[in-house]
Amino acid sequence: MDIKEIQSLIKFVAKSGASEVKLEMEDIKITIRTGDQSSSPETTIVQQIPMAQAPMAAAPQAAPLTEAAPAASAGEAADDDSKYITIKSPIIGTFYRKPAPDKPNFVEVGKDIKQGDVLCVIEAMKLFNDIESEVSGKIVKILVDDSSPVEFDQPLFLVDPS
Repeated sequence: MDIKEIQSLIKFVAKSGASEVKLEMEDIKITIRTGDQSSSPETTIVQQIPMAQAPMAAAPQAAPLTEAAPAASAGEAADDDSKYITIKSPIIGTFYRKPAPDKPNFVEVGKDIKQGDVLCVIEAMKLFNDIESEVSGKIVKILVDDSSPVEFDQPLFLVDPS
């Protein structure tokens, strides 16, 4: 991993709102922490791991992120959404509604979907990952704007299974 990739990773983590991300690869270990306004905005720790001690199959890991609790007034809306299935992001990355800028969106509100249909693409570290539906139903709501950063386990779509 070169310095430009590390810098773009730092910018991505800062935009995503994540408080801490740890990345471990064969020969490098990176921890990126972002703080609130009272502390320093970014702290980056890059540690070179000696090859003799490097784990053979280390996978990138993102720290789980907690979301703020919804306001009490949003409690009524949550009751209406309880009959819907929430499709969540399996990875941290950038959410895209279409496969390419000149192509149509994968899904729209009101579209019927089947299990295995591609709903969106999430880009992580320059890799584009198709996110497929695990349920059949109708798209009720799209919860994320196109080209927005998303966190692990962040709700993306609401689906009516009936």
